[in-house]
Amino acid sequence: MTACAQPSERAPVVLAAASMQGALDEISGDWEKQGHARPVISYAGSQAIARQIASGAPADLILLADRDWMDHLEKGGHLTSGSRRELVSNTLVVVHPAAAVRGTGSVSDNMSIRQALSGGTVAMGEPDTVPAGRYARAALETLGLWHSTRRRIIPTESVRAALTLAERGEVDAAIVYRSDAAASGKVRVVARMPVTAHPPIRYQAAIVRGSTADERADFLAYLSSADAMPVFSRRGFTLLPGDD
Repeated sequence: MTACAQPSERAPVVLAAASMQGALDEISGDWEKQGHARPVISYAGSQAIARQIASGAPADLILLADRDWMDHLEKGGHLTSGSRRELVSNTLVVVHPAAAVRGTGSVSDNMSIRQALSGGTVAMGEPDTVPAGRYARAALETLGLWHSTRRRIIPTESVRAALTLAERGEVDAAIVYRSDAAASGKVRVVARMPVTAHPPIRYQAAIVRGSTADERADFLAYLSSADAMPVFSRRGFTLLPGDD
């Protein structure tokens, strides 16, 4: 018999990177089915979450798509000591609006990336603040494509916002996470960025300093459990060595 959440339990408040929404919604639902209080999750860009936490926003757990922002919070004393952990990884892909794609093309060589980004507008996260945008810029610089692409870039406040522009056909291409592309039926992957072209994309989680929510540590542990990892994998994330 599964234990039922007590009425007095306060569900953890979680602030999570927008790109984790599909996976976390499913995982938190599974957690609730096991008799726990369902976490209250809000999604935003990692940079926005980091700024909120630094400003004292109430939260129990955070999940970010960027080590640098997590480093910033840890150095500022905003995280519970020893709680920080890596969960999963991701990759970058180039997508086109589904209605504009002809054929099956799912390619990964440099010339194909150049072709996928040629001649039109490209949505991606703002490269100075949004992790996905910073990774995308690094990849384009490594591949020698930044100079020819930068004037056509439409910067967005999150990677999900870039995906939305492509879904609506408001841009010719978007650079997004593989997990975002997998969650959408309105875009097609036409190229994959080499993982060696940008810093490793690592999602990290931590408990916010001063958190008092029931089961905050238990839910953090559940996120890296054998129950949660298949959900992340099915949603397009890459498992870290030892998690598969």
